[in-house]
Amino acid sequence: MPNTSDATQDQPTGDPNYLVGLDLRGRRVVVVGGGTVAQRRLGLLIASGADVHVVSRAVTPAVEGMATSGQITIALRAYADGDLDGAWYAIACTDEPETNAAVVAEATRRRIFCVRADTARLGTAVTPATARYDGLTLGVLASGQHRRSAAVRTALLEALQSGVVSDDSTPITPGVALVGGGPGDPDLITVRGRRLLARADLVVADRLAPPELLAELGPEVEVVDAAKIPYGRAMAQDAINSALIEGAKAGKFVVRLKGGDPYVFGRGYEELEACVAAGVPVTVVPGVTSPIAVPAAAGIPVTHRGVTHEFVVVSGHVAPDHPDSLVDWPALARLRGTLVLMMAVERIEQFATALLDGGRPAGTPATVIQEGTLRTQRVLRADLGTVATRVREEGIRPPAIVVIGPTAGFSAASAPSHADSATG
Repeated sequence: MPNTSDATQDQPTGDPNYLVGLDLRGRRVVVVGGGTVAQRRLGLLIASGADVHVVSRAVTPAVEGMATSGQITIALRAYADGDLDGAWYAIACTDEPETNAAVVAEATRRRIFCVRADTARLGTAVTPATARYDGLTLGVLASGQHRRSAAVRTALLEALQSGVVSDDSTPITPGVALVGGGPGDPDLITVRGRRLLARADLVVADRLAPPELLAELGPEVEVVDAAKIPYGRAMAQDAINSALIEGAKAGKFVVRLKGGDPYVFGRGYEELEACVAAGVPVTVVPGVTSPIAVPAAAGIPVTHRGVTHEFVVVSGHVAPDHPDSLVDWPALARLRGTLVLMMAVERIEQFATALLDGGRPAGTPATVIQEGTLRTQRVLRADLGTVATRVREEGIRPPAIVVIGPTAGFSAASAPSHADSATG
């Protein structure tokens, strides 16, 4: 049994714990305790393939759900000596120190390594601060300084995710990644998107792609401006497709960086088709899409229990009466849920009129969010009957999203009253 005395723990000679990876697949692991501490530990044990058994008088709903789904088994009773029979690993995490001590004592007799969650130094094993990333498992121990180990673990994970630290020295295979950059705030790009962007040789970037992400690129990375200014200058789609294909065929890893999600009014599938036809491998990285994220940043849920059962996202790049329009505006007007209009500011009068003519009440809440998720975000609150006039008076300009429907009147400040009305 290792020396776990206070004197030993205070020695500056180093951490006495030996960090090792246990293969627990199919092997019995016993967790004594079913509270929130156990709940936090069970996820990784299940993911490792362990045969997990919980012994506890009571368990949290989440732990109960794990048993219901067949991921673990539960014995709803007090711990008894002998419960560790056949175990390879044990965790004592009850709120009863005497029970935890008894579990450690049994584990020691049976030569089973055991974590004691309430007083780590009195167990025979400790749980490191861990994280998993793309096939890697990170583990950090800091001589019982849990906040320090967690902080270092998180910093390492963020460094890998952002590309500051590379986990692969081999050159990335030439090809194209269609990456959704999110609604504007650079922190809202996905982990995978940021990692691939950090490895790019060539970036073809949209106007709505977060510009701060481009500032993080190395000086050797070529950046092509594929901006499409509304009703102004724009790089032709064929030219964008050619830039992607030619870059990949020149042996480069090309990231097509878009705002929002590549497939939500972003022509992402057109670019995929062009690359596939040219024999260029393509990876698609979904993004946080603006029609959901931007309203959320303004305190507006696109759905809410008891208020709306649907939400519809519509492109406003053509007018309702345009021969190219594919939208059934009378049908939209009859819906009672949330309508999110993208690229609609220039024609807001026409869209509002179409909805009013179709029977949508003039008093329906309508909120317009300009430059959502950014520090320059503006929120204009009106109703369907006045939104067009208000947009012109306030000088709202693209990029902006229009939300129409009951939830468009919600805000973080008024959340309690809406919750009351939905449940009353």
